[in-house]
Amino acid sequence: MNQKDVPATTINDMADRIKHRGPDDEAYFSDDQAVMGFRRLSIIDLAHGKQPMYNRDQTKVLTFNGEIYNYQEIRADLQKLGYEFKTDVDSEVLIHGYDAWGPKLLDRLRGMYAFVIYDKVKNEVFGARDHFGIKPLYYYDDGDTFLWASEIKAFLEHPNFKKEFNEELLPIHLSFEFIPSRDTMFKHVYKLLPGQYFLHRNGKTETHRYFKFSYDHIDNSQTVEEDAKKIRKIVDESVDAHMIADVEVGSFLSSGIDSSYVLNEAAKLKPIQSFSLGFKNSKYSELSWSTEFAKEIKQKNTPLYMTGDDYFDILPTIMYYMDEPLSNPSAMQLYYLSKGTRKSVKVALSGEGADEFFGGYNTYLEAIPFERYQKWVPSPIRKMLGGIAEHLPRFHGRRFLVRGAEPLSERYYRVNYVFDYYDRSKILKNPKLNQDAGAYTQHLFDDVKGLDEMTQMQYFDINTWLPYDILHKADRMSMANSLEVRTPLVDKEVAKFAATMPVKTRIHADETKVSLRTAAEAELPERVAKKEKMGFPSPIATWIKEEPYKSRIIEAFNSDVAHKFFNTDALMEILHEHINGKSSMQKIFTIYTFILWYEVYFPEETTAKTVDLVHRTQI
Repeated sequence: MNQKDVPATTINDMADRIKHRGPDDEAYFSDDQAVMGFRRLSIIDLAHGKQPMYNRDQTKVLTFNGEIYNYQEIRADLQKLGYEFKTDVDSEVLIHGYDAWGPKLLDRLRGMYAFVIYDKVKNEVFGARDHFGIKPLYYYDDGDTFLWASEIKAFLEHPNFKKEFNEELLPIHLSFEFIPSRDTMFKHVYKLLPGQYFLHRNGKTETHRYFKFSYDHIDNSQTVEEDAKKIRKIVDESVDAHMIADVEVGSFLSSGIDSSYVLNEAAKLKPIQSFSLGFKNSKYSELSWSTEFAKEIKQKNTPLYMTGDDYFDILPTIMYYMDEPLSNPSAMQLYYLSKGTRKSVKVALSGEGADEFFGGYNTYLEAIPFERYQKWVPSPIRKMLGGIAEHLPRFHGRRFLVRGAEPLSERYYRVNYVFDYYDRSKILKNPKLNQDAGAYTQHLFDDVKGLDEMTQMQYFDINTWLPYDILHKADRMSMANSLEVRTPLVDKEVAKFAATMPVKTRIHADETKVSLRTAAEAELPERVAKKEKMGFPSPIATWIKEEPYKSRIIEAFNSDVAHKFFNTDALMEILHEHINGKSSMQKIFTIYTFILWYEVYFPEETTAKTVDLVHRTQI
């Protein structure tokens, strides 16, 4: 909005900037107050469903990214109200549904979505994002100009967009590897949070939450066997819902339980091709596991490979597609997996979400000894022991005593995940910027105070790690390759059940995802159902020590950007520690990817040569 003196071609340029999200079609709308553009990736009713789309009296205009899996049910309800449909696309359900129910439409939706509706009569803009943040939606609001888009980079084409680095958030990024709030690394650019909608009218933007995941209805009477039975039914139904498409659907496949379970359920419905990524001649490759499993269930598996050169060469491009720096090393694998998958299919299923909802991270197990310690040792004594231990040389149990004196909001390893407060003070050029990362996310622990520590950890991850890391990179790396990724385990109905599960059916003293594994045992080979979590491993820690990759990092650590924001001597010290055997991979990679990101998005402030020149010229 506020289109005065804005060239008419600006909206085309903005849409072209994110063409990768929708290479199949494009269309535009404009009036005196607003301009809207859309790029389409055609999945359902390929011949119809052009956007922007209008309601029946042409007073409302929609653009929508994602899928509504229960759109046929909602469509039937709208038809009973007298609405007529011209297509079989889910986007038409959204425009008529908003016309009928307003924001209450959101209570009916099951899917992954980000959509915006402009009301020409009221001169207001409504935007909504799905329950868990599978699909992104950003807005720029500096008080004069209001813009929105699926990716921040679209704003770069608008003449009223002022590109400014939000340096105050650098310490927060260095702690979490992302920004766990509505704020972004660009000033005046905001995320619409999962389960939120916004209304922009009269020059003001207000946000409202329509959904918030909670553990308010935990049923302690449930057993592992009962929960496993319910999980089998819910996952089966969710996979079925996520298979809806008028194009072929494939599936990602690693060696773990989550993607294997999803693939297995999908294969019951129709033959489905799976895709797996590995490294040649590497202990980190999972291809032998995934290939063998695909054979067992008689489905085709396509193995894909990448090298160290592939990994490091693509990093600047990855940072471009991410919009904000993200230092999860698995993002590069996901990019190449998506690239290879897109050569065969347009849609792929994936297993994200199981660890957060069903208790799959090994770190949750540490709640057991800490809760015992807190129960038997009074707080004043724990604080005294922690204070003494902190000032003593390293000894076995020192870290436990130090952490045992801290509240979970400070102790949980996702807080200060990369650099802690002390380390940030050492590396920051301006240590006055440093701030308490625990205070930044304290409100999330306040939401679940009184619940057990495992549940608090899961709640924290569902509200931070899942949307800002797991789902963010899944969306960006897949859409960078014009591939739609669907996550049947990040689903409204799956989450609704997961929120009722007591700790005893989620996690045991030596086993994670207990009920999910029990459910999977009835469907998968035991070696798959019981396999220990590997994540998405890579040889990055080894590569950092080797040439030519070590030299690339050294160059970055002595670049203009490094000197602008960091004490470069401290950066080199971290690198040398890693080379000499102290594992600092995540710290090194977080600094390195931030530098690359800054060089990509703020090239006018650097003379670095490490940037992908294609994307550098685009900025």
